[in-house]
Amino acid sequence: MPAVSKGDGMRGLAVFISDIRNCKSKEAEIKRINKELANIRSKFKGDKALDGYSKKKYVCKLLFIFLLGHDIDFGHMEAVNLLSSNKYTEKQIGYLFISVLVNSNSELIRLINNAIKNDLSSRNPTFMCLALHCIANVGSREMAEAFAGEIPRILVAGDTMDSVKQSAALCLLRLYKASPDLVLMGEWTSRVVHLLNDQHMGVVTAAISLITCLSSKNPDEFKTCVSLAVSRLSRIVSSASTDLQDYTYYFVPAPWLSCKLLRLLQCYPPPEDGAVKGRLVECLETILNKAQEPPKSKKVQHSNAKNAILFEAISLIIHYDSEPNLLVRACNQLGQFLQHRETNLRYLALESMCTLASSEFSHEAVKTHIETVINALKTERDVSVRQRAADLLYAMCDRSNAKQIVAEMLSYLETADYSIREEMVLKVAILAEKYAVDYSWYVDTILNLIRIAGDYVSEEVWYRVIQIVINRDDVQGYAAKTVFEALQAPACHENMVKVGGYILGEFGNLIAGDPRSSPLVQFNLLHSKFHLCSVPTRALLLSAYIKFINLFPETKATIQEVLRSDSQIRNSDVELQQRAVEYLKLSSIASTDVLATVLEEMPPFPERESSILAKLKKKKGPGAVSVELEDGKERGELNGGGDRGGDAAIAASNASTPSPSADLLGLRSAAPVSGAAPSAGSLLVDVFSEAGPAAASAGVNDDGFLSALHAPEASDSPLVEGPGDSDSAPTSAASEDPAPPLPESDELLNKFVCKNNGVLFENQLLQIGIKSEYRQNLGRMYLFYGNKTSVQFVSFSTTVSCPGELQSQLNVQTKTVEPLVEGGAQVQQVINIECLTDFVDAPLLNIKFRYGGALQNISLKLPVTINKFFQPTEMAAADFFQRWKQLSQPQQEAQKIFKASHGMDTEVLKAKLLGLGTALLENVDPNPENYVCAGVIQTKAQQVGCLLRLEPNAQAQPGEQMYRLTLRSSKDTVSQRVCDLLAEQF
Repeated sequence: MPAVSKGDGMRGLAVFISDIRNCKSKEAEIKRINKELANIRSKFKGDKALDGYSKKKYVCKLLFIFLLGHDIDFGHMEAVNLLSSNKYTEKQIGYLFISVLVNSNSELIRLINNAIKNDLSSRNPTFMCLALHCIANVGSREMAEAFAGEIPRILVAGDTMDSVKQSAALCLLRLYKASPDLVLMGEWTSRVVHLLNDQHMGVVTAAISLITCLSSKNPDEFKTCVSLAVSRLSRIVSSASTDLQDYTYYFVPAPWLSCKLLRLLQCYPPPEDGAVKGRLVECLETILNKAQEPPKSKKVQHSNAKNAILFEAISLIIHYDSEPNLLVRACNQLGQFLQHRETNLRYLALESMCTLASSEFSHEAVKTHIETVINALKTERDVSVRQRAADLLYAMCDRSNAKQIVAEMLSYLETADYSIREEMVLKVAILAEKYAVDYSWYVDTILNLIRIAGDYVSEEVWYRVIQIVINRDDVQGYAAKTVFEALQAPACHENMVKVGGYILGEFGNLIAGDPRSSPLVQFNLLHSKFHLCSVPTRALLLSAYIKFINLFPETKATIQEVLRSDSQIRNSDVELQQRAVEYLKLSSIASTDVLATVLEEMPPFPERESSILAKLKKKKGPGAVSVELEDGKERGELNGGGDRGGDAAIAASNASTPSPSADLLGLRSAAPVSGAAPSAGSLLVDVFSEAGPAAASAGVNDDGFLSALHAPEASDSPLVEGPGDSDSAPTSAASEDPAPPLPESDELLNKFVCKNNGVLFENQLLQIGIKSEYRQNLGRMYLFYGNKTSVQFVSFSTTVSCPGELQSQLNVQTKTVEPLVEGGAQVQQVINIECLTDFVDAPLLNIKFRYGGALQNISLKLPVTINKFFQPTEMAAADFFQRWKQLSQPQQEAQKIFKASHGMDTEVLKAKLLGLGTALLENVDPNPENYVCAGVIQTKAQQVGCLLRLEPNAQAQPGEQMYRLTLRSSKDTVSQRVCDLLAEQF
């Protein structure tokens, strides 16, 4: 790149910067800036044409003012004019200004694109690099459309200079991350892959970043890169530090390229070619051997580079999980780091060993370090390292060491940091259940857990212990005895009272023969805790009391007196008052036989996934927990199956600080809400309540976040705002100047017609995720705004508006969001939706914030469509066709015949039709290849019945397959809208 000549020094800019630095106050700085802005504006508007030097100087001043945090609303055209200059310094300043200040939606993009095209075709390497850097920095969709076809040609051209190839590879990577649908490699694939053989190491380093990203999305297209990557890695690993002098970093040859090659190989399974696999194993062994060698330098940079390659190699060994020798060696190498003086190395070693513990080849090797890990849990100063130590203990646990590990974790819980106690409690509960030697030990462990960390014991934990006790006859007496003894402690946690009330209410008769735990003693013990408990616990205790009357008739008078007291039958809480009155009446008028029938012992619960494990999965994020409870030969057993079974570790890397490109919301791989594990409410309900399971589960908010929506008028619901809420943001309060909806808004909306969860929008700065659920004519939507950068978003605000007629068709209420979004963080917004009548348009979401001083203004369509308010309706064939004939008027039918956009996969079709919200009716249509559905759209004004028939001609050749979609409903606008929406899905 040419050096800047002495004459290019801009004295006026230097004087201006000096004046700003010498300002004594903020007011003086603003005054000086305003004066300079007025001067620049007058120069730009003057009749006399400015020369290139003056334009460059004034544009530089504007750039400096912007970097001080002031808005710049002029000078963009002058910067664009600088792009046509043949002087490097002028062109450089023009590109710099555009990269920093021009918004991707700017009207000047076309002019900028023309200037960039001229520079790319100039064959001047300096100008080509400047243009490529600008494309990468702006990274707009318009630029991707304009240059996505040109840049691959530059990248693989034989006459392109190495420096330009590096810039082209990184520019193409940037465009692919921003607009993957526009960057299609096609014919360039093999030539891009062969850049791994390039003689210039810089080109290889840049190209491998591009190839790794492309391979992660399209592994089959780029699978030829594996052999080339192994070959290049082998050359680097076997080379001496003097062989690659220009790329040797503190005696380590090409550490960055080595790490990238190892990361690329993690996108693929082990090579099938024996020669390639043997060469790769040799490389990995060499890396492990070099890690054992004495360091060639005492400087930290040398050890950092060596360890970076080592940990990446261990990650590849773990990924392949097919070389027992390498896995054991990797484990032993990591074991040496567990007591290293460097905290980061101890953290990384613990993190990697968590994953190694899941391999059948290295699990035993990991277990040999149990004492060191326990010591780390007790003595480490850094809480994040202690967290990893707890994760590793959890991962290495099996039946041989379960008692030791659970005891150590319980011991640590008493002094553990508050930030990790809840997770520790869940892990102890899971391990105690999974590896219980006998059920008495399990009951002791859980009760001890409640005693030590009762505040952090979630409902799932005590639900689960009750479920197991009820399902196992041999532990019921021991559980009743143990919980009775635990309740005698002066300070007893409320969760212990819940467990005690439930178990004694069911099985108190098993210990009633002992005078020390007679029925009256049991009742008095429970009732002594009554006044200290919350309302839900009191309700449970009242249910336990009525159970006592059935188990112990001699306590009837005492309990009736309690139920009859004013504090119960005149209680201010409606639930407690109702229970007291009804239980009192039931005990007074029901015969012994009726009472025994109504209050009989709980039947065994059906076995299903542990709700504790589901909660831990939810807490750690998708894919982070793969430990599952083993299924025995009998579903009721805890210890069935093999010793190791499907053990796996906490993938601790998911908990590390997100990178700028990380999936901040964890939505890409999240399962839909409907497919999630059963919530605690569905797993175990308050069996004593009259309302039954449905009522008990309605209050669970962890998974069923719509539990409050069926009664939006309830004032105690924190998420349903009333008209008087101070922080409720009405839909009509639209922003002053919202941007028009993005061109791809309709495409984004169509992706959510048949699903409720996912990533709605994503660019280089922001990720917007959605989770939503609908019931009848009400809906609730959670929006997650994730900051993908390391810089704060300031003045962050969102507005939801209903354009035109939509204001009278939908009622939308939003919660305000925090105005500051930290780098790598996310904020959540709740939106409540009420469908008043059928509608066509979608609400608009406008997001505004400042990033680096520049205003970002984005508008999208919220994926709220009429089909979200479908209630599925099951119908017999005769009823369906009778109703179909009744809806025979021309205006009641909408029909479309269209070409299939995707293959006609039966399961995919069914999933989309069910995702639409209708009921899929089997064996109704005479043609078994057709699909028929029925549902009712619920609005506040009316209910609209809707019938659907989809006829595919699957026998046609691929590319010629067609669908005929017919919708009939009692309202013509509904038929047409649902037909239009669904036609886009196939």
